[in-house]
Amino acid sequence: MSKTWKVAGINFDHFHMGDLLRMVHEHPEAELVGISDETPSRMEIAAVNFGISGDRVFTDYAKCLEATEPDLVVLCPAAARHAEWTEKVAPYDAHILVEKPFAGSLVEADRMIDVMKSGDRQLAINWPLRWMDAHHFAYQLVQEGAIGDVAEVHTYGGNRGPLYHGADKLEREPTAEEKAASWFYSKSEGGGSLLDYMGYGATLGTWYLNNRKPIEVLCMTDHPEGLEVDEHAVAVARYESGLSKFETRWGTFTDPWTHQPQPKCGFVLIGTEGTLAIPDYTTELWVQTRAQPAGYPIAVPPIEAPYQNPIQYFIDCLNRDVPVEGPLSVEVSRIGQQIVDTAFQSAREKKTLALLP
Repeated sequence: MSKTWKVAGINFDHFHMGDLLRMVHEHPEAELVGISDETPSRMEIAAVNFGISGDRVFTDYAKCLEATEPDLVVLCPAAARHAEWTEKVAPYDAHILVEKPFAGSLVEADRMIDVMKSGDRQLAINWPLRWMDAHHFAYQLVQEGAIGDVAEVHTYGGNRGPLYHGADKLEREPTAEEKAASWFYSKSEGGGSLLDYMGYGATLGTWYLNNRKPIEVLCMTDHPEGLEVDEHAVAVARYESGLSKFETRWGTFTDPWTHQPQPKCGFVLIGTEGTLAIPDYTTELWVQTRAQPAGYPIAVPPIEAPYQNPIQYFIDCLNRDVPVEGPLSVEVSRIGQQIVDTAFQSAREKKTLALLP
């Protein structure tokens, strides 16, 4: 008989918690046993949507974990508190899924890795782009050698801004007061487009590059007047194979899941035998090869289980007792964090830096 995995959601700083809990609620082998946040109002919608009874809603994370004894904990704290919350939850002997980014810094990411080393537990970092049909299919094509060896990755990632939508991508218009109160716009909480969003390009880029690391990174950021964090960052990374670019933007003209802005959000891969364009949310990829240099479209097939969402994938890995792979793994995500940290330091020092160790 298959195991039913008990899952708890802890800390609702990131609105993606609602999306992740929905995945738990809909999974036939998962049971949502409890949720916890210090602010009760942040849990109200989830409690209603997923039929969570009052005795399974907690404001004290320790009481939640003690009462529910979950097998898997979903964490959605502010980026700069990922290490703190991983260390809080680790003693309860549960697997942990942390919503992106990996952490607020490389030092904090290493704290997370270290605290999860003891025991038979896995730490996974969720990057929502991983579950897009297009990226799943593009990675398959790359592994099959469709464009030869990937030499360059160019990414442009972002949206109108982190407060312009909530769970399930419901649109909203944030107030100035909401921005002022949000961790996304707080320097001390790990806010800003670079720390929040560049990890997408750096981590999935590392995946496409077969886990290769750059030699050095140069980054520039834009800080709008009145904000203490950036809303636009561009990093150039030099690899042995050439230059790659990771650009992130809060303030795109439109959100890419409604209408692709210009430039389009997504990835372009340059290989030794061709190129591959992967716009986010696309239903077809554009490929160039030496045999067909004019290029041609390839329809994207729908992604199949167990790769449709992070809960489905993580539970499948746990059922089979195998480690998570790709962007969710600490190995790939740590390289992404190295790139982001080096870019952040480069922007501060206004010079090119060797990749941080």
